[in-house]
Amino acid sequence: MSGREVVITGMGMMTPAGKDIHKSWESLKDKRTGISRNAAEGIPDVFLFRGVVGDFQLPREMPRKLFSQSKFLNRGSTLGFMASLEAMSHAGLPLEDIEPGRRALYVGSGDFTMVGCEFMYPAVRDAVDKHFRELDYHKLNTSTLNKVNPFFLLESLSNNLFSFLSAYFEFMGPNTSLASLSPCGANAIELSVRSIKQGHADVALAVGCGNWITEVVLYELAGLGLLSKCRRGVNSYRPFDKERDGFITGEGGAALVLEASDHAEKRGAEILASVKGIGNSIEFNPGSGLSVPPHVNSESIKGALKEAGADMSDIAFICSHGSGTGKGDRTELESVVDVSGEKASDIPICGLKPYTGHLGAASDIAEVIFSVLALKEQFVPATLNFNGADREFRALRIMNEHQPCSGDRFLSISYGIGGQSSSLLIEVNR
Repeated sequence: MSGREVVITGMGMMTPAGKDIHKSWESLKDKRTGISRNAAEGIPDVFLFRGVVGDFQLPREMPRKLFSQSKFLNRGSTLGFMASLEAMSHAGLPLEDIEPGRRALYVGSGDFTMVGCEFMYPAVRDAVDKHFRELDYHKLNTSTLNKVNPFFLLESLSNNLFSFLSAYFEFMGPNTSLASLSPCGANAIELSVRSIKQGHADVALAVGCGNWITEVVLYELAGLGLLSKCRRGVNSYRPFDKERDGFITGEGGAALVLEASDHAEKRGAEILASVKGIGNSIEFNPGSGLSVPPHVNSESIKGALKEAGADMSDIAFICSHGSGTGKGDRTELESVVDVSGEKASDIPICGLKPYTGHLGAASDIAEVIFSVLALKEQFVPATLNFNGADREFRALRIMNEHQPCSGDRFLSISYGIGGQSSSLLIEVNR
């Protein structure tokens, strides 16, 4: 990569595994999942298994006007905000010494930040007959005006968190809010890195947030055939296992503070890691619709390696996407074999989503954080619930126990249905 080197100086997360980095990390080290069975009425039992963060309070120490605006943040946005607070505190950025216009902000909220119809229930209940067969539109309109929160539209916007974060931290440099498939968080990291390398910013905040546990989202993902049937309860999410049957969703937020290395060194910041290479690609298979194409990650992995001036022998481990779907996991492992060749069986692979559930746009960034911490302690995290791979992948190093490793670089890869793929090559400062 040309230009300035970009380093990571702050990390934050709010996940079902823990409400901060320390608690989430302890859960991973202890091999504890944050997925649980959550009682609810009127939805199928299969949807009751989710990754839920639980209750928490937004800090009151903020300008009164801004605090009053916090009521418009949706659930995913509040999780992203809390993760951002931790990341900024962790980085210890002296904002008073950094021009607002030199602070970049990129927020990935994915495509399901606030999707649900609960807010309409009181009005619909008033407008239907007792058999739920007829709808009185006049009653629906009247009841909606009186009983439905008029700000539901604000909560539904994909940029719901973006403006609030910008105002809170006064980040007024390069910025945007991203809405895409699973690689959304990695895309936020990439844009942050590019802004710094190209000289448009000195620091950047990359945030991912997601709330994939509302009923409409669950029904949509189930309709696409992506969700596990949860026949093994909380242990049903099992990436790369020969008996995998889909993923379990979760909610969460994750954030990284990135800086130009010279800026971080000048202020004496602790440098956690540096972003060495980024690759993105779209692999489209004509006629396959939303299906995952063959070798979905190959080109993005090659792009990250090329930009870093590295090859697969430099990688301590691969943090995979690990959707747990039959075809998705297969094409991801085919990509690794395609790029690695004879070295494929030498490189450990892990899938970390079973610790939290699939967090949408927050998963990429959360998994980067987990991987940085793991490589600092020189081990590859266990892939929960994994018992054995498909026959053609049995030679690959996928383990259900933590395993020691050496080296200082890892590869984080992700993809979305339809063929969107992103890969990050990160070097950890040990």
